Amino acid sequence: MEVTIPAAVARAAREFGGAEALAEPDGPRLSFRELDERVSEVARALITEGIAAGDRVAVWCPNTTAWVLAALGALTAGTTLIPVSTRFTGPEALDVISRGGVRALFVADDFLGTDRLAELRAAAAAHDASGSLAALTLVVRTGGDWAEFTERSRVTPPPTAQARAAAVRADDVSDILFTSGTTGRSKGAMSSHRCSLSVAGAWAGRGGLTAGDRYLVVNPFFHSFGFKAGILACLLSGATIVPMAVFDAARAMRLIETERITVFPGAPTIYQTILDHPERGRFDLSSLRLSVTGAANVPAVLVERMRDELGFDVVLTAYGLTEAVVATMCEPGDDPQTVARTCGRPAAGFSVRVSEGTGEVLLRGPNMMLGYLDDPAATGEAIDPDGWLHTGDVGALDAAGYLTITDRLKDMYICGGFNVYPAEVEQVLARLDGVAESAVVGVPDGRLGEVGRAYIVSRAGRVLDETAVLDFCRARLANYKVPRQVEFRDVLPRNPSGKVLKRVLRGES
Repeated sequence: MEVTIPAAVARAAREFGGAEALAEPDGPRLSFRELDERVSEVARALITEGIAAGDRVAVWCPNTTAWVLAALGALTAGTTLIPVSTRFTGPEALDVISRGGVRALFVADDFLGTDRLAELRAAAAAHDASGSLAALTLVVRTGGDWAEFTERSRVTPPPTAQARAAAVRADDVSDILFTSGTTGRSKGAMSSHRCSLSVAGAWAGRGGLTAGDRYLVVNPFFHSFGFKAGILACLLSGATIVPMAVFDAARAMRLIETERITVFPGAPTIYQTILDHPERGRFDLSSLRLSVTGAANVPAVLVERMRDELGFDVVLTAYGLTEAVVATMCEPGDDPQTVARTCGRPAAGFSVRVSEGTGEVLLRGPNMMLGYLDDPAATGEAIDPDGWLHTGDVGALDAAGYLTITDRLKDMYICGGFNVYPAEVEQVLARLDGVAESAVVGVPDGRLGEVGRAYIVSRAGRVLDETAVLDFCRARLANYKVPRQVEFRDVLPRNPSGKVLKRVLRGES
């Protein structure tokens, strides 16, 4: 049998049957057998609507049952999945959807007070009249349209969907995850079914995930971690997915207690928020056993408190990126200093080495991305002729093979677990009337790990203030990309060749 995601859905139904696969708080609860049936229903409805094998289907929703069904249904229909960040504004989503040539879109009716479909259409209207959404033939709102959409599955018999699923091959592209680039233009990292399942299996294996686990998925499904180390890891291991659309510390603790959560990965700021919550003592968190964290510096004292005060049996750190998902990971039994100081040892078949010249971390292995969508130049820059992925991170390997990330060659910083590329923010700032030039750097923040600080040189005779700058950014960027601080300068520090010295600016924090 081919190693594909549709095959994994069917296999999970056979192996885990009536066990609970998905338990959305205040929403549906599905067994693995029922999950398989509902996924087939979505696939058949897509086929009825004329969505062909190889087409691209986007999902723009929060962590819900609808996301899981739409994504797995699209993959079962033989299409390629393009997750869209719920943090994206209309223009950001338009860029991904248009460049991806998306044929079908699943979108939330309303999330956090925003009508995303209306934002998308407004962005398309402002962008061009003929447009950028020409390939899009099917739009399904996951609330109001869902029942009508799934009713169309009746037109297509199950054997047709089964044949479509059986035709999927392990090396076909399963998903395209768009990630911002250091040039400010997003790049679509393409992964195969084989690689997506392999990294999910490796993560589940290193963490010891089993059919008895209940996994609170706070990491967004649109992110490689939420999708592959979340949904797919549960599909392979038989663990129950408990999705959480928006993180709230009190609600998370309540879910841990009522759902008897055992697995709870996330960014360090999540655990710090829970540890500092004044009502933590009211909740029974004794079911917790496994945490996997990373995405920022992890103090050893936080690891110790997670074990001692939150009751985790195992706390692990890991290192990955969209192009590789899970490259290194600590192991159960590693001491708090090792977990805090390092990102663990190679995982998922990766080899890791550090460049002698620059100290850059290089990765090579069978589970790397296939390349960037429609961008052979960027692919060639990222993956050298010997097959090594150049990560842009600087690190060191100790004698036992544990990796420590020490710096970044690139300017990217991580805000609340999300990568922010300053070039993208700077391009937005360049469109603000009155800005002559700008430089954005990440600075330490006690809650979010790092936040953006924008240094701005105003045009001669123009006056800007911080409020105007931030309002402009909020209208055009996802919240985590919006700088939290603005400083105005007469000039920016530069080296002899004219390049802005961001290390000097970072040193002022």
